[in-house]
This record gives sequence, structure tokens and C-alpha cells, in this order.
Amino acid sequence: QVHLAESGGGLVQPGGSLRLSCAASGTFFAIYSMGWYRQAPGKQRELVASINSGGSTNYVDSVKGRFTISRDNAKNTMYLQMSSLKPEDTGVYYCYAAARVASTAPTYTGWGQGTQVTVSS
Repeated sequence: QVHLAESGGGLVQPGGSLRLSCAASGTFFAIYSMGWYRQAPGKQRELVASINSGGSTNYVDSVKGRFTISRDNAKNTMYLQMSSLKPEDTGVYYCYAAARVASTAPTYTGWGQGTQVTVSS
């Protein structure tokens, strides 16, 4: 089973930058798509960005041009570089990974515990 550990959250002023990391560990055959969701207070969780095993990426419109998702397959680690941060980017950021424990096993999704990002002056 894949275990995900996020790091890099914190408090930053508007216009600042943060880089989130999500490290995968455990026993798995392969990791396919990975991504980041965020949940702001009183709002539904939304998909912020995703990246597949080939490196193709997708972003929600509100972060395009400001956030960059990437992954290092050799380290089983994914990153989210966030720049020009806005107060509306505040929330708990969760990483996920779609993986298989064996080549013949079904794909399942693992989740991190979440990391808080607060954008405030």
C-alpha cells in the first residue's frame, strides 16, 4: 500500500511563494497519476493540479500561470510550486496518488494527511 507524506505548508504573505512536497513510500508496483486537492474553510474540496506518469499536467483555471506541478519518479515524490499566492489559495492541501500493489491488482488511491497553507498579511 502507498503512504503519502506532505510537507512545505505554512503562512505566507500575498504575492509570496511556497513549495509543497508529497513523498510516497510503502509497497507498490507503480504509481500512476498524482495530484493535489485543496479544501478551504466552508468550501468543497477541489482538484488544484494533477500529473500523470508521463508528465502531462492539468490545472484548475484559478491557479494556471501561478502553480507548477512536477514529479520525480525516481524519488517517488511530487511537488507543487506555488507563486503569486492569493488569500483565496488558503486551505488544507491534500496529495493523492493512484497506484497498484501488483501488476494484476486494481488501481487504488492513497491520500496524504494534508498540509495547511495560509495566505495572509
